[in-house]
Amino acid sequence: MTSPIKRLRDAMKEQGLDGVLVLNELNQRYLSGFAFTDGCLFITSDAAYLITDFRYLEMAEKKAYKDFTVVTPTRQNEFLKEKVAFHSAKAIGFEGATVSVVSHRKYSELLAPAQLVDIGDTVEKLRQIKTPEELTLVDRAQSITDAAFSHILSVITPNMTEIEVAAELEYAMRKNGADGLAFDTIAVSGDASALPHGTPRNEKLHRGFLTMDFGAKFDGYCSDMTRTIVIGKADDEMKKLYNTVLKAQTEALEYLRAGADLGATDKVARDIIDAEYSGCFGHSLGHSVGLFIHEAPGLSRLYNGREARLGEIFTV
Repeated sequence: MTSPIKRLRDAMKEQGLDGVLVLNELNQRYLSGFAFTDGCLFITSDAAYLITDFRYLEMAEKKAYKDFTVVTPTRQNEFLKEKVAFHSAKAIGFEGATVSVVSHRKYSELLAPAQLVDIGDTVEKLRQIKTPEELTLVDRAQSITDAAFSHILSVITPNMTEIEVAAELEYAMRKNGADGLAFDTIAVSGDASALPHGTPRNEKLHRGFLTMDFGAKFDGYCSDMTRTIVIGKADDEMKKLYNTVLKAQTEALEYLRAGADLGATDKVARDIIDAEYSGCFGHSLGHSVGLFIHEAPGLSRLYNGREARLGEIFTV
């Protein structure tokens, strides 16, 4: 996969930074190409260090982008301090959107007299535009999720519990190549099917709607899919509700393309639902997805005036 480190260095130059300290694990994975949980990245204009525990050394040397020097010092903090001094780094960016107050205090004291400068969500904004390789990974994750849905349709019975449906979906995703779950699987029926983030119960499936919200991870990248089926026979009102939501989704998908207003896309779907069920659409239309299941930007009124860009991925 293509390393995004050049784009980060461009952002560093614009912000007058001598280096960036990366502590967020998803940002570490994105920038280095390697997922690890013990250490940090330190990036300057002409060097990049992946500082971690010796347990990760062999895999990191194989998987990390070649831009990075993989090091496993016994004292990681002392090594980082030495490299900051070696590169004469006076202004060091940190991820103010995710770094805790405790971590900020720790590194401020450790790296003094260098100053930590808040770069907010700079790295997360780099992650919004997906490379062709990233698009392929999300597509693979979604293919696994599609296969799990096909599987559940072939095995589901009214005697299953909601927990059993969720477990069957998760098993199918794992069996088809998922390296993890994008989020906790939702499978809720009857009255609970209206809950956007309901928790599966140890109860047999209730008659009526069964809503399943699930997603796989493939090589760290997420998919996100919601599907609704009926346990028993759908009556006229259930068909009307289902088809109203389907129409809202279909027309939003037809509207959404590069250059489309994200808030307006939400409104396309919202107007269709409000015409039949006024005030019942409390959720946003969708959100971006990638290494994290809920990435910015979203398809909601909060993003009125923000245009969709080529390479961004949205759930609908």
